[in-house]
Amino acid sequence: MKIVVYGLGIIGASLAAALKKAGHLVLGKNRSREPLEYALEHDMIDAVAEDYDGADVVFLALPPRVAMRELDEGKFPAGCIVADICGVKEPLENAAFSKPRVYRYVGTHPMAGKETSGIRSASDTLFCGANLVLTRAAQTDESAFAAVRALGKDAGFGRIIECSAKEHDKMIALTSQLAHVVANSYVTSPLTENCVGFTGGSFQDMTRVAPVDEKVWAELYLLNRGNLGAEIDRIVARLRQFRDAISAGDEERLLSLQREGKSCFQSFFQKN
Repeated sequence: MKIVVYGLGIIGASLAAALKKAGHLVLGKNRSREPLEYALEHDMIDAVAEDYDGADVVFLALPPRVAMRELDEGKFPAGCIVADICGVKEPLENAAFSKPRVYRYVGTHPMAGKETSGIRSASDTLFCGANLVLTRAAQTDESAFAAVRALGKDAGFGRIIECSAKEHDKMIALTSQLAHVVANSYVTSPLTENCVGFTGGSFQDMTRVAPVDEKVWAELYLLNRGNLGAEIDRIVARLRQFRDAISAGDEERLLSLQREGKSCFQSFFQKN
């Protein structure tokens, strides 16, 4: 299978390398030359793609707005499968299905990454055992969907979830976007500057994703503003409950709040 990966950052390059390792013919496409040279030198791709001619599958590993523009304007071969890997799905799906296309679209979201970015952080093992979300709409071509699912397995993903774009965006507001907002907010305390020697695992877990690319994440937040705004409102209300109980010296209320959170945590891990 001939695969073109457009966008050789950490996710795109890792996907290219994993699929090449699995035996597919993988070509890389990128707006700047340096990542292409790095990918060739480190055996992440077989060759450079100047266009999509002859491609069976194209993965768009691009920022959401750039990916939407490419879905609208890209010159894809007839029958080609085109999959984006963006962290929001409804806007991308709407762009792909806004009019008849010669290509077959499938929405994907690899649930893996690092706090660092760029091709030098990429690895052909990044997705080993990770979750992959695939989105399906009424217009989705089932053979294309099955092909992308099989490529997900080839790339090493452990669990593959199928859902609608609407459900994806609602869930990702909690599991990914809210976590990034909280981490970024958490480190803005003036105490952070002098916290060396006072940190342990809790601090590290809370702050790991704080320094991610602000341009990419601001775009994701805005494209999913309804779902993310609702999750921010929910956590603000919950924090206010803690603050009120602490201000009132209400130990019983604090115990109750913490038991509720503990119960939710335990319920989640019993299911997983």
